[in-house]
Amino acid sequence: MYKKFNQNDIIYNTIKTNPEVSFVIYDSKIYKANQSQISGAFTSSVPNAPPGFVSAYELNVDRDESRTGLIYPFITKDGNLTSFRTVSTNVFNRDFQYGDVITGSYPLTSSIVREYFAQGQDRPRISALKNTLNFYKYLSPHYAFSSSLGDKGDQRVNLISIPSVFYGSSIKKGSVDLRFYISGSLIGRLQDIRQNGDLIQTEPLGSNGSGSVAGSVLYKEGFMILTGSWGLETGVSRNYLPTPQTSSWLFYAVGANDGRASGLIPSSSYTMDFLGDESVPTITLLAHAEKGEFNHSSNPTYYEYGQETSISSTGISYSEPSKTIKNTTYSPYPDPTGSFQKTTYISKVGIYDEDKNLIGIATVAKPVKKTENQQYTFKLKVDF
Repeated sequence: MYKKFNQNDIIYNTIKTNPEVSFVIYDSKIYKANQSQISGAFTSSVPNAPPGFVSAYELNVDRDESRTGLIYPFITKDGNLTSFRTVSTNVFNRDFQYGDVITGSYPLTSSIVREYFAQGQDRPRISALKNTLNFYKYLSPHYAFSSSLGDKGDQRVNLISIPSVFYGSSIKKGSVDLRFYISGSLIGRLQDIRQNGDLIQTEPLGSNGSGSVAGSVLYKEGFMILTGSWGLETGVSRNYLPTPQTSSWLFYAVGANDGRASGLIPSSSYTMDFLGDESVPTITLLAHAEKGEFNHSSNPTYYEYGQETSISSTGISYSEPSKTIKNTTYSPYPDPTGSFQKTTYISKVGIYDEDKNLIGIATVAKPVKKTENQQYTFKLKVDF
């Protein structure tokens, strides 16, 4: 039996969520907190992605490459001129002929990336953020691309890039917490205690640079720009660069996909914590089973079998099992049954589109008994 949802049975809503995100960076490896590392039968990890990475489409999961090969995306160059976004128009026209197959690869993975820019070094990624940084100057003067506080187009800069797959539409303001450890001891902590994007050194109390702004956060864009160059240690130099350097916020997260080899700075480790800010669209559907509705079933267990009815015609005898509806009405006595009532047990609710194509199934935890004098409303929620 089909039943149409009325206008008041469909409720559109949005859920605001703040997922917790935490990274640990140590010895040129990134670990995402609460991300299990399960070894697969054919790959070192089931998602077929390194620790600290997420698989965008979760394809080629624990797949035997030597036996079956990996699946991959492909496009044949034809008159539609369709290609991948990673293939430039120049390369598409120059290197591929009509009928050539353009291929990609799976899995596609994503993780945080750290980039260091020395003074005077070419920095197209920093320059691309110039207008964005200047836009947020009304929140704090430290956002300014160039001012008396420094020139991000020339000074030493440490850029941390966070893909939106980790936080959603924005990083929650005031939630960023960066910690810098040497041999397990905290030598620096940055927090946005004013919730205006300024990363202020809050710990250790009274340390060099305590209370100073070491950088800025672009919450919607997913970038952290660190410029704090004061020393977090005294009299110690470490291999953050080919030339040993004193620990500072310019070298926070060294090894986070920045090309630095493992084993160079075994004493340094870093943690990064923040909250995402994501809106999840939801639809609530109210499915009503009124009195006298949904009290018939095509399920074979709805009938009692055992008796046969014979039909004779032109000398040919047919027999078919009788279909007497099973009486499941409760009786306090062991032999007689109670007065007959049509009874069904609702275990699933199907959702269909306007063409009666099944697009979703909601399963209840325990089948719901439905008699003709009972009515129920099933509340279904779908998020995207």
